[in-house]
Amino acid sequence: MGDAVVGIIGMGDMGKMYAKRISNAGWRYATLQQRLPRRLTPLICSDWIMYSVEAKNINAVVAAYGPSTKWGAIVGGQTSTKAPEIEAFEQHLPQDVQIVSCHSLHGPGVNPKGQPLVIINHRAVQESVDLVERILSCMGSKFVPLSAEVHDRITADTQAVTHAAFLSMGAAWQANNQFPWEVPRYIGGIENVKINLMMRIYSNKWHVYAGLAMFNPAAKAQIRQYATSVTELFKLMQGHHRKEFTQRVHAARAAVFGEPRQDDHELLLQDELLDKFSLGEKPASRVKNNHLSLLAIVDCWWHLKIDPYDHMICSTPLFRLWLGITEYVFRNADLLNECIDTAIEDDTFRGDDLEFTIAARDWSERVSLGNMEGYRQRFEMIQKYFEPRFGEASKVGSEMIKTIEEGLRSKK
Repeated sequence: MGDAVVGIIGMGDMGKMYAKRISNAGWRYATLQQRLPRRLTPLICSDWIMYSVEAKNINAVVAAYGPSTKWGAIVGGQTSTKAPEIEAFEQHLPQDVQIVSCHSLHGPGVNPKGQPLVIINHRAVQESVDLVERILSCMGSKFVPLSAEVHDRITADTQAVTHAAFLSMGAAWQANNQFPWEVPRYIGGIENVKINLMMRIYSNKWHVYAGLAMFNPAAKAQIRQYATSVTELFKLMQGHHRKEFTQRVHAARAAVFGEPRQDDHELLLQDELLDKFSLGEKPASRVKNNHLSLLAIVDCWWHLKIDPYDHMICSTPLFRLWLGITEYVFRNADLLNECIDTAIEDDTFRGDDLEFTIAARDWSERVSLGNMEGYRQRFEMIQKYFEPRFGEASKVGSEMIKTIEEGLRSKK
């Protein structure tokens, strides 16, 4: 491919994926695991060095290796939050070093072809940006040029609250000692998407989500608002305040999706896709659900003045599915009215809703306090609970994402 040498510091799941694809494309590369003794000679000779380390460790790792960067080299990072990454680069890299960062907006188990890959030219000439793009062209991804600040705002808008919702679902099911695929309320249609994405998150490393939540300047406020939306809607449900509840849900719908329409040909998801990917046996008749998690996300977007469609060009597969099932509910007037009726009139699953509300507030408090250890302990406890089904869930979830993504591309 060329004479440039690529250096990768950090061989976690994403670092390994980058190393494999860059190597297979014919580029020379050198790697370094954070915890190994410092064998810096190959890295000193690298033309582009990528730090693929956790956000909480980025400053210490750059402080250790950054001063040894060769003259005129290009340095970047693959962390999900750019504020601490850029701060570390500016603090510890020599002034002659250029900075071109990146971020693949998907997990290591997703095919990068066609997925957004953010390129951040923080301090570099165009020739250096072009070199980084040539190296990363082996991903087959779609380059999205952004500044570090805009990147963090978009990832907060599209990922932080989405992760909080699924983390809260898992925490609620674990607290109730439930495997949701064994409960008729949570099987079929929208529920399949919820369960598969929840399992996908908990099968990954905890620091992926903790880093984005705690180090992204915009994320804490958004996660706090989601917990507030969940809590306030739950209180209206519990008090059977139909008028106030309905007005609030409809106001959020109007702000985010506009007024309801009879046609649904533009929806991101369709009926025929939703029933295909279940971890349990579908019941004979659908069990009604108030979908508090979905009502709350739109209420959160409304209060934060977020238009979820603004950032589709650099959204993750998980966010696109989350938005898909959300608009599926809100742009179907009959289904939304059913959610409202169930929320006010049916107390059958009120205990589940209570646990979900508690979980949303708990995750928000851990993030607000910057409690990384508390976050890790909570995540890994729930992860262990669901672990026996990760293998099957990963297979079904990957197929679900692949099928739905292909459907979305064909619609475009």
